[in-house]
Amino acid sequence: MDIVKLTIDGKEVEVERGATVLDATTKAGIYIPTLCYHPDLTPFGACRMCLVEIEKMRGFPPSCTTPATDGMVVYTDTEQIQQLRQGIMEFILTEHPHPCLTCHRRERCEPFDVCLRHAAVTERCVLCPKNGRCELQQVADYLKLEEITLPYESRKLPIERDEPFFVRDYNLCILCGRCIRICAEVRGLGAIAFIFRGHQALPGTAFGRSLKDADCRFCGACVDACPTGALMEKSARWYTCPDREVVTTCPYCGVGCQLKLEIRDERIIRVDPVRDNSTNWGQACVKGKFGLDFVHSPERLTSPLIRENGEFREASWDEALDLIASKLSQYQQGTEFATISSAKCTNEENYLVQKFARAVMGTNNVDHCARLCHSPTVAGLATAFGSGAMTNSNNEIRDAGCIFAIGTNTTENHPVIALEIVRAVNNGAKLLVANPCEIDLCRKADIWLRHRPGTDVALLMGMARVIVDEDLLDKEFIEERCENFDEFKDSLKAFGLDRVSQITGVPAATIAEAARVYATHGPSSILYAMGITQHSHGTDNVLAVANLAMLTGSVGKPSSGINPLRGQNNVQGACDLGALPNVYTGYQQVANAEVRAKFESAWGCTLPAEPGIVLTDMFHAMDEGRIKALYLMGENPVLSDPDAKHVEEALKKLDFLVVQDIFLTETGRLADVVLPGVSFAEREGTFTNTERRVQRVRKAIDPVGDSKPDWQIICQMAKQMGAKGFAFTSPSEIMEEIAELTPSYGGITYARLENGGLQWPCPDRKHPGTKYLHAEKFTRGRGRFAPLEYKPPREEPDGDYPLVLTTGRSLYQFHTGTMTRKVGGLNILRGEELVEMNPQDAGALGIADGDKVQVTSRRGKVTAKAKVTEGSPKGVVFMSIHFAESAVNLLTNPVLDPVAKIPELKVCAVRVERVT
Repeated sequence: MDIVKLTIDGKEVEVERGATVLDATTKAGIYIPTLCYHPDLTPFGACRMCLVEIEKMRGFPPSCTTPATDGMVVYTDTEQIQQLRQGIMEFILTEHPHPCLTCHRRERCEPFDVCLRHAAVTERCVLCPKNGRCELQQVADYLKLEEITLPYESRKLPIERDEPFFVRDYNLCILCGRCIRICAEVRGLGAIAFIFRGHQALPGTAFGRSLKDADCRFCGACVDACPTGALMEKSARWYTCPDREVVTTCPYCGVGCQLKLEIRDERIIRVDPVRDNSTNWGQACVKGKFGLDFVHSPERLTSPLIRENGEFREASWDEALDLIASKLSQYQQGTEFATISSAKCTNEENYLVQKFARAVMGTNNVDHCARLCHSPTVAGLATAFGSGAMTNSNNEIRDAGCIFAIGTNTTENHPVIALEIVRAVNNGAKLLVANPCEIDLCRKADIWLRHRPGTDVALLMGMARVIVDEDLLDKEFIEERCENFDEFKDSLKAFGLDRVSQITGVPAATIAEAARVYATHGPSSILYAMGITQHSHGTDNVLAVANLAMLTGSVGKPSSGINPLRGQNNVQGACDLGALPNVYTGYQQVANAEVRAKFESAWGCTLPAEPGIVLTDMFHAMDEGRIKALYLMGENPVLSDPDAKHVEEALKKLDFLVVQDIFLTETGRLADVVLPGVSFAEREGTFTNTERRVQRVRKAIDPVGDSKPDWQIICQMAKQMGAKGFAFTSPSEIMEEIAELTPSYGGITYARLENGGLQWPCPDRKHPGTKYLHAEKFTRGRGRFAPLEYKPPREEPDGDYPLVLTTGRSLYQFHTGTMTRKVGGLNILRGEELVEMNPQDAGALGIADGDKVQVTSRRGKVTAKAKVTEGSPKGVVFMSIHFAESAVNLLTNPVLDPVAKIPELKVCAVRVERVT
């Protein structure tokens, strides 16, 4: 490490070469006022507030742009510097209202208070809704600025309140440019810029368009970066003093963003993405920043419900639990009971659900929604590598030499990880995108492979063929660390580029160039999501990805690997903690007698040896009467599962259904008993994010009504049935039991997690966690190549159903909409289903943009509004999964991958007709 030494105000300071003088003063604990500076932005030097005096240097340079050098002697607080700063500050305040900067009572002022110091004036003292935490006030305090000599000229600009989440009051803007720069530099968008010139200059959009029309994604980064009250959340204006602040983990996607919740009167008034962590670095998406209002929805469940005579009535907890215990006791020690756990709930709660199923009910019939998203990842990567999880870390993506994003719309579904892709591209990385639809990443891609839906194996094996034929493979890595290469190589004979091009629709030259870029611009990182997994050959897709990575030695190294992006906040943790029918915690097989004996000893019971029924087969078992009772926690299969009409019909055939959730969902309406759980903000526990990082979830507010944390409900239900081993008094006690039984979680404790997350495997309490997997060897020993053959989707277009339907998500909604549909601002941005279709298809069918259309498959039909767009390729229509009134899973194909048992949600045949 190259160190420079300098002296600041008589104090010797050491920093790395390349650091600025401001970096050095910050490290030394010396305050220098700044207004345009932001730690995530390129130094700007515009406000000149951070001026310093440096011996042997002319003038007063800004410390934020001046490199620290050896022997430099710096003064930060001389009389002359302070006079200069006061002059600069007064100039700034000629266009900024300033009573709040000089009022001695401002730390206690509330809206419309009359300030004693300014009692003679009619204006109220508190002109700024950010009063008390405005950076301009902090600078004024430091400069001891009490009187302003220059006149204030109000710009009298209208306050813009039309956007869904925040207010823009440019009367309070100081033209620091932070909002503009963070949108361009960090978020990679540039939705806003300076408009007009001179004293009329303001941040704004081109031609005065709305932020939505200017491609703003409403991430709130501009709001967080604003030093004054010019940009503020509607929910936080005038709330200067929260009652408390609680750091917790976001409840949406698998990134696991750390959020600081500001609480006032038991309500979340503001969300601040935490900067000092390894997960989201001070950034969030629109849902994490502004989408938590569902916590306070009046539609929250607040007491247990029992169905009587076809209607729900409120009941006490004792009554509800007594009924559940008496009913479920009829199905103990058999296969007629099943439970569906939840990727939205904590690790501790998922552990208890599978323990309840196995130790109390005597069945391995436990599964959750990972069956519908990443079960091929678990199956495929475990076969190839020995571990079915993301190999590397989110923050390694920025240093990759090549990123291959296939089957992932990262900017929509994992926006904060997408920022790492943007950063890598800005650093010179090559970006390959494989997606049938023109997603946002295509604009930044070096190569876009627009293959037909369901042709991923052909595409990936074609790329592998090029790498082998052109001798671009890592022979040493293959020889030393892999097996079955010859069989794999022989299977590549079936994937000549002419055939691959014919199957995929991608020109042979484009496939070859993509293969060369991936093989020669390492470290190469592959990112994928459900565009790879949700197929009848999803496991083959994952094996094809693994083949490509091993072929080039792109595993077991920083910034490389295979990185499946998990869709929900704790879908990784639910898998880790055994909410699967064939494994206990840490993927320990239920069929292994030695493993089973360990859990029997710990739990004090006899456990079944046969793996249970997977989620996608459970509904057939209900339909056939083989499963008669179901306990379902935090999932909504009536909307989330394919062929949803059949799912609903199967659930209606149950003798007894218990649903535990925070809202009365479409599935909950079918239940015999509904139990009110709590939201993420009302519980303690842990989530495990997509990069295997276990992080704390902390209680911020009290449970709503008579709702209870899910772990308490499970424990009370088990004790009501006479079970032992559920006498936990806190989630931390549950984690202690998890650590004792789960080698990969062995070193994880709540005390250690207070200092930040830990990535498994973390086998003991001294282990720092594992940043990337397979460094020295694969978990299974040697990586295994898989010979593959191309298998087309099980349902292809024909004369009756001439179009292909593929499904996905929107940035502004989440999963089945249980939470996001309760957030008004998100519904403004995306409040209804859209059928995205190519202009050629729409023209041939007489459909115009905005027309109401009916989409029909062999299983059902739905209506929605057409969106005519070049983003969908000819012959393909796209719909999201969020809207119950246009439930796309009434259409999707329930045919399963034979290994992972995942349905083919990404491809089915449909027809589209204009509704008159």
